Amino acid sequence: MSMMFRKQRFVLAGIALASITALPGCGLLVVGGTAATTAIVATDRRTTGEQVEDQAIELKTAAEMRRLFEDSARVNATSYAGVVVLTGDVPTEQAKTQAGEAAQKVEKVRRVVNELRVGALTPLSVRSNDTWLTSKVKTALINTKEVPSRTITVTTERGVVYLLGKVTQTEGQRAATVASSVKGVNKVVKLFHYVAAESLVTDPVLNRTETQPADSAQPVTAPDTEVQAMPVQ
Repeated sequence: MSMMFRKQRFVLAGIALASITALPGCGLLVVGGTAATTAIVATDRRTTGEQVEDQAIELKTAAEMRRLFEDSARVNATSYAGVVVLTGDVPTEQAKTQAGEAAQKVEKVRRVVNELRVGALTPLSVRSNDTWLTSKVKTALINTKEVPSRTITVTTERGVVYLLGKVTQTEGQRAATVASSVKGVNKVVKLFHYVAAESLVTDPVLNRTETQPADSAQPVTAPDTEVQAMPVQ
């Protein structure tokens, strides 16, 4: 192998690495046909498989909603560990029920929380404000100590903030309190998958915190809690 060829390989490898690390909050990266999810897993208590499944669930659910309603409804699907939250607008109660049933049939979905609103489509200005609120809540969570912000998913609909993630009871309450203090938030809905603090272990290699397997000596508690809402401060 010539010296010039080796230099070219090093340059190309450096460019590829720089491109990967420059992606903010990147999702799945496909490298040589293999999904590289270390960037996500290192800060998320879901398993690698759960993260991939959640992305697939959201894509499949979105496709199903477009097939069912085309432009007559606006349905957003947020999935965390197989729990799907539906938000948006549908024209009738029948359509709301239909959307929930369709989402439940999507592969790997364990539970559907149907928060769809029956009525006219929400104005773009309100949706833009929801996006801004989501950003502010995420920032507030990141800036709060002892809140595992990287494993908490945030979505907002008409000022109502939905929080999903694998957290302890204390972490969940603290996160909800922080979210409720953000100006403009109307209500916070907790859809957490609660785990025992003892079930959290730290991987010294990846410097991440994750939950032990279900058959571990420290079981996961209250995996499917009821919808819990709290007023804003």
